[in-house]
Formats: sequence, structure tokens, C-alpha cells
Amino acid sequence: MIIDPTDLDAASNYKLLIGSVIPRPIAWVSTVSKDGVGNLAPISFFTVVGRKPPRVSLTLQPRADGVNLKDTFVNIRDTGEFVSNMATFPHAADVQLSAVDYPADVDEFEVLGLDAVPSTAVVPPRLAEAPIALECKVFKIFSSPDGLGNVVWADVVRFYVRDDLYLPSGRIDIPALSPIGRLAAEFSVTDTTFVPPLEPDELLRRSGQRMRRLDGRNDDFAAVDSVAWSASGAVAGD
Repeated sequence: MIIDPTDLDAASNYKLLIGSVIPRPIAWVSTVSKDGVGNLAPISFFTVVGRKPPRVSLTLQPRADGVNLKDTFVNIRDTGEFVSNMATFPHAADVQLSAVDYPADVDEFEVLGLDAVPSTAVVPPRLAEAPIALECKVFKIFSSPDGLGNVVWADVVRFYVRDDLYLPSGRIDIPALSPIGRLAAEFSVTDTTFVPPLEPDELLRRSGQRMRRLDGRNDDFAAVDSVAWSASGAVAGD
């Protein structure tokens, strides 16, 4: 099937994008408003854009209503700082709950009972439970003509890496992690690794297999088609 995106509305194009660019890493972003209110939210349009200085990118859409800006972006815009915490499997439920559109005066750290630890070089705290965190300062913000879609480029000014994960070579012990990623409106966990090529029998065994579900739902379940799904990522449940 060949699809012309100009024939589709924004929501339809978004469904194709989030089902095609997978898995996407999740930046579990902690910020503080100019009034001092903490915020924690997952952003899955997240990637690396440079190494000297180390620089990352966040793309932030409006809230589920399609009109108001997310607190995460407002805080980043107003203060110029944030922390990207690594989202891992043990905290998948908290990651999901932190995507709910809470009022701006609600601190997700408090609502979810998560521990905040002071950062070294920025005001927003890092998540105590996160094995890796990037303290970031804004380099530049790119905004869409309507001002609702925004891309943030930020420099990593400090890395936090849990001691047991930092190897003598300066690399990170990746197999010791269980990072989660975004698959459309669902999550994945990275718990297998390999270096190609694999044995032909292994390739044949896995050919055509559907993903293994961990939640007990049917193989054909798609959260993106559920009533609670929204293009903002604020999924409250089924």
C-alpha cells in the first residue's frame, strides 16, 4: 500500500509515524516551573543530535486537547533546563501514569511517590530510581508556525551514571539495563541482544513471529485503537 500523507489529517499521519519509527527511546523528563513546581513526563520523540558538545533533541506536541502546551515544554521554555531520566522496565507503570494531563500545579514526583535527587548543574532534580540521567540546558528551540509543535535542542552539561553501570573503559554496561521504548501507544522492553549474523535456523524460527505480549492481551490487541489513546501520548488506560 502506498499512502500519500497529504491525503491524511494530522492524527492519521501521526498514527503512521509512531507505528513506523520504532522502537523509540523514552526521555522521562523532569522539569521545574518558574513557580517552583516539579514535573515529570515521558517524551518519546527523543534522540541524539551531537557529541561535542553532547546534544539531545526533544519534540513536544500540545496537550491532548490540541490547544494548550504541555507543562514540560512550558517549563523548559521558561527556565531553559531539564533532566532526561532513563525509563526502565521496573517503572513502566509510573512512566505511563506520568503521561496523564495533570494540572500545572501538580507535582508528578509527589503524585507517583517517586524520589527526586538534586542535580549537579541544573535546577530540575533527577529521578533517584533512574540508572542514567542527563542534565540538560537549552541550546535552541524550533517552533511550528502555530506555536504548538516545538523541538528543543539541549546540551548535556552533566551525565549521571549509576556506579555499577560505568565500566573502566568509559562505556556503559548495557546488558545490565532494561530500558523501555515506545511502540505507537504501547511499550517494549529491550531484554535481548545479538551481534549479526545469526544462525539460519534462528532466523527461520523467528521469521513471521508476532511480538510476545507481556500483559496477557490477545496478539491482535492495539492500544492505539483504544478510546483512551490520544496523539499527545496521554493514555490513561484501555
